[in-house]
Amino acid sequence: MRSLLAFLSGGLFALGLSVSGMTDPSKVLGFLDVSGAWDPSLMWVMVGAIAVFASVYWFVKRSKPVLAPSFHPPTRVGIDGRLIAGSVLFGVGWGLSGICPGPAVVNAASGQVTYVAFAMAMTVVLVGSRWVTHRTPEATLRSEVA
Repeated sequence: MRSLLAFLSGGLFALGLSVSGMTDPSKVLGFLDVSGAWDPSLMWVMVGAIAVFASVYWFVKRSKPVLAPSFHPPTRVGIDGRLIAGSVLFGVGWGLSGICPGPAVVNAASGQVTYVAFAMAMTVVLVGSRWVTHRTPEATLRSEVA
């Protein structure tokens, strides 16, 4: 059941990205070009996403999950160097390429070499960083304390 819901959620997300134009790097770069030929259409996509999230969040926070005993909110709430570095790296990558992780996966499904290579590189970095994070003494200490 979880796999089916995850697949349907991913499909809905991919459809939303495609319909909104978020999979088109030139559209995204046009939105990020605030000093040139700025294209504000993606701002409305983001406003719509925030509105949908806010309404669903309001409903969901008053209920319990269907496939889990409880919600698991994040335990880390502080801003640290890793968060800032990751945010900067994400923003620079998005600004240079016009592609972020969700659209990269959707575009990779087209089979174009550029998008497949981007998605594969992204996957290698994500898996590698997760492996490094779980192998550090800090991570071991955190898991023992928790």
